[in-house]
Amino acid sequence: MPLRLGVLDQSPIPENSSLGDALRNTIDLARLTDHLGYSRYWLAEHHGAASLACASPEALIGPVASATTRIRVGSGGVMLPHYSPLKVAETFSMLAGLYPDRIDLGIGRAAGTSARVARALQRDRSHPVPDDFPQQLAELIAYLSNQHPLLPGHFESPELWLLGSSAQSAEWAAELGLPYTFADFINPEGAACTAYYRQYFTPSAQLAARRTAIAVSVICAESDGEAMQLSASLRMMLVMLFRGQPVPVPPVEKAERFLAGEGLPFHLLPGGRRFVTGSPITVRRQLENVAAEYGAEEILVVTNVFDHNVRRRSYELIANEFHL
Repeated sequence: MPLRLGVLDQSPIPENSSLGDALRNTIDLARLTDHLGYSRYWLAEHHGAASLACASPEALIGPVASATTRIRVGSGGVMLPHYSPLKVAETFSMLAGLYPDRIDLGIGRAAGTSARVARALQRDRSHPVPDDFPQQLAELIAYLSNQHPLLPGHFESPELWLLGSSAQSAEWAAELGLPYTFADFINPEGAACTAYYRQYFTPSAQLAARRTAIAVSVICAESDGEAMQLSASLRMMLVMLFRGQPVPVPPVEKAERFLAGEGLPFHLLPGGRRFVTGSPITVRRQLENVAAEYGAEEILVVTNVFDHNVRRRSYELIANEFHL
């Protein structure tokens, strides 16, 4: 089967732009990728981020689904430790009722923020948050399976995915029989995780056969050189984030000057991350190689650049190259 392509949108905030500008850009990009033939559009959850606008994917899924016609829309993902599983189930049941067969619920375990902000998100701050994600996930699955007495009849269910960037998430996805998305843009050493998932997957009521997707950081332009140059904004943003000094997505020229002073070759900054950059044919070859490495049927393209029109063009070039 041909490789399917979707979108993971982190709603980047360019320098000198507002949060509202970034969210409106998300709506615009969703319309475009719906028209281009991408399979799904997922919205990320980040808190206290100077460079990323979406703190509540559940609040943005409805507007995105309303602005589009056929693309699946969902969370990439909801960070379950911050929430009540019942509340998450109710929220996504409403969305699934409004947009039948189009809503995905991607669930993650990470905080999506700093420890300080994670604590502020909790209602009860008298003690640390319990490490009970497996129990939360089991409770959520029970609600979505219409097997829990707390929910009335006529409950609409989204498509549930488990997200992760570690071996533990692969083990849970395999054991519970859930579709699995690995965050290569966070950890590019995840091939062993998806291999474990494929080997030990157990069919479930939710899923008869395994399904694997990967989220990859991608920038496509007319030439390899232009795409690499455009990646400077993302590279500087991440370097500053890792130093605990988050900034909005900087202009390319500013980012190039910053990176030139770091004392390392441009393409090595920051370390430990994979960036697929290049012309359409270069990007296609790299994405096909990454998909083969992970044994994945679908790639979620994550593109963060300074100029929204450049971001639009990147998705257009990829869609044309893959004949979506």
